[in-house]
Amino acid sequence: MVTPAHYAGLVLTAAAALGLVIAWGQLAALWKHLRRPRAIPARRPGISILKPLCGLDDRLAGNLVSFADLPYADYEVLLGLRSADDPAYPLAWMATRRWPRRFRIVLQQGEVGLNPKVNQLVTLARHARHDILVISDSNTRVQTDYLDDIAAHLEDPSVGLVTHLLAGDGEAEWDARLGAAADNLHITGVITPGVIAAKLLADKDYVIGKSMAMRRADLAALGGFESVKDVLAEDFVIGRAVADVLGKRVVLGRSIVKYVSVRRRLAAFTHRTARWNVMQHQCAGLLAYLGLLLENPTLLATIAAVVTPGAPTLVLLLGCATSRMASDALASRMLRGRAFGPRVLLAGGVKDLLSGAAWAYGLVSRTIEWRSNKLVVLSGSRLRIKQPGGGWVKARLARAGAAR
Repeated sequence: MVTPAHYAGLVLTAAAALGLVIAWGQLAALWKHLRRPRAIPARRPGISILKPLCGLDDRLAGNLVSFADLPYADYEVLLGLRSADDPAYPLAWMATRRWPRRFRIVLQQGEVGLNPKVNQLVTLARHARHDILVISDSNTRVQTDYLDDIAAHLEDPSVGLVTHLLAGDGEAEWDARLGAAADNLHITGVITPGVIAAKLLADKDYVIGKSMAMRRADLAALGGFESVKDVLAEDFVIGRAVADVLGKRVVLGRSIVKYVSVRRRLAAFTHRTARWNVMQHQCAGLLAYLGLLLENPTLLATIAAVVTPGAPTLVLLLGCATSRMASDALASRMLRGRAFGPRVLLAGGVKDLLSGAAWAYGLVSRTIEWRSNKLVVLSGSRLRIKQPGGGWVKARLARAGAAR
């Protein structure tokens, strides 16, 4: 007799098999993108790099050093801090003393919205000297052709925003934690191939906020950073507005941006992935969010093995786990020039299961905790403060009054 569990097992098995096809299709798209020639600009206009800081990110000093001497004549790096009490302030101060013509510290002025990164970007944009603005997160490092890549793409007036692919790095250092391995595996093996495949195969733009470059005039036409002051996914919203409002294109650059994660714990990885999933659900909608499960065939095969235990589902599970290790290793080699180590690849199974838990949280919850603030994420990733008894209304009115 065919039972509901049997039907469920068949559906999960088919979904896991489809997920394997998608994973390798994404790698093919990544390979195609990386075969493109590097862009060389005809001229090199001035560029302002806006770098919001908040606390001591992993290897922050080395991250800042990577921006100190890029082979580009006219650029500046603005180091944004909420206040001089931030733990990152001493490192920022040392950078300005060592490279006074390159780095400047900019302390946040006012608090226009609920997104703390955007609050810093509003002030940073006001102090920037140049007309090309680059948003660069503090946990990133870039290649020497990074600014050339941006300048070359923005020479085309039809391009409104340039973003870049990410490669996780740092899990092989002596003090690295398991959460960092999960972090870097997820960024390198899942996020980046998924972004490039969506662009090349489905013409869907997913802007990576760790590296965004725009003209000041285009940003102003969208209402400035203030237009995204109360949304969680400011990168996604700006990317959509570039196409929908300005009628311009979003371009994925050829240069690779390294995302540095060394000391992250597994709990922190799960917490942040859950926040991302809440954001993705509210931005993409339920149907597209359900489709994200196909990017985790190991999870689907694990559930199939639990629902209908037996040799076929066990073979499927082993096949999915092996395929994931192989695809992660290949993505790493393409993006970083070297594969993940065997111990890191073996941790991929733990990462996939925790990512599944984070996905389930994003399916049923709209609440996140971000920098000690409890927030509710609404449609389009709009934010509001979570307070009982309608207290969030009073808080927003008080915030608006303080801003005025």
